[in-house]
Amino acid sequence: MKKIYILLGSLFLMTACSTDLDQAPSNIASADSLTEFDGVLNAAYYYQLGMVTPMAIMGEFRSDNALMDESPYTEFDEYDNGLTAMEDQFFGPFYTAAYKSILSANNVITNSLDATEIGEAKFLRALTYFKLVQVFGDVTVNLSAEPSLTDTEALVRQSATDVYNDVIIPDLTDAMAVLSTTITDGRASKYAAQALLGKVYMTMGDFVNAEPHLAAVVNGAAAAGIELKENYNEIFGAANEIENSEIIFSTQITGSIVDEYSFGSDFWNWFVGDDSKADFPVDQDLVAAFDVSDATGGGTDLRRAVTLADDGLTAIKFPKEGDLGTEHDWIEIRLADVILLYAETLNENGAAASTVLPLLDDIRTRAGLNSLTGTATTQAEVRQVILDERRLELAFEGHRWFDLVRTDTASTEMGETINSNYYLFPIPVSEILATRGVITQNAGY
Repeated sequence: MKKIYILLGSLFLMTACSTDLDQAPSNIASADSLTEFDGVLNAAYYYQLGMVTPMAIMGEFRSDNALMDESPYTEFDEYDNGLTAMEDQFFGPFYTAAYKSILSANNVITNSLDATEIGEAKFLRALTYFKLVQVFGDVTVNLSAEPSLTDTEALVRQSATDVYNDVIIPDLTDAMAVLSTTITDGRASKYAAQALLGKVYMTMGDFVNAEPHLAAVVNGAAAAGIELKENYNEIFGAANEIENSEIIFSTQITGSIVDEYSFGSDFWNWFVGDDSKADFPVDQDLVAAFDVSDATGGGTDLRRAVTLADDGLTAIKFPKEGDLGTEHDWIEIRLADVILLYAETLNENGAAASTVLPLLDDIRTRAGLNSLTGTATTQAEVRQVILDERRLELAFEGHRWFDLVRTDTASTEMGETINSNYYLFPIPVSEILATRGVITQNAGY
């Protein structure tokens, strides 16, 4: 049973308006008449569901991990303006869900008197704006519980840098100050906020500020009951998700509560090849990467059997398990991800390879592989082996494309020159039209 009980009916309240930024809670009492905001906070968690499948598709199918079979979905592997055709299935629902979650969080932040509720809401707002910036770059910022389309100036997209500095970083800093280090399934915690803040700084290229936050999570993990699972296959699958010591934060999914887009939470379905748009979704470049890992790691990379089917054509990390197929949670942050980010930060800050690479030993031992210590010595070599390790450790968890963009290695890893315009995804055309061009399109689209 999931730990967050979403209030259906009156809390699924934000109906479509002329633009997805103009969402008003029409089916419940006005915010100033409410005295309890736990239901509104649950709505902010709920709307994360609508972002799951779009983030999974963008993170994996845009990268060298996965590919589509059917046109026009093959546009994910073509770096031109063709992705605008994907609005109805991916970018539009993602955009809508994001701003609904933000508006619900704004309501809690503005009106609740409960510090923990406010901390959770700020974490969710920061997480959502981080996803928006990763996907679209500059975005509209709304920090009000009652947005209005009459204020066209408020709709103008703000620079990604300003969104980081004025919203995401302050929200995560505030959340860290009030949330507990205790991990409760489906709820934000101090370490979830701190890990995300470290990743935010990494994405900004600010390794100096990233290091202490990632270090705090890695070094404080054990005391908070956070630890790597002994076996890689114990991380994934619906049966492993409750009180999983490695998962710091996940978006919880249950088949008993469908999201408003009907397809928004079945991310696993795309990976196992159950959708005709991607019958055989695994890019053979990923299979080759596992082959290299076997050959150079001193053994068989045990992650392959958990990640890929025997034929190497489909991905089974989140397996189809009868009715449990709809129960897979979307892992947003887990300890192995944070350890790899911490190692990357140390390397970028000039630490010696002999200091950095041992941090990966527990992850590689679990995978049946030898330590990387001594195999890479220069900063560039260590940078590459960490990127390679992230690919195999986190495959099909939505990280790969965003890692390639963050590390500016998309062209190198994809084996073709990619215009940086296509590091980002297209703003939904419906939003541009609804605001009469106040919201603008990304370059190249």
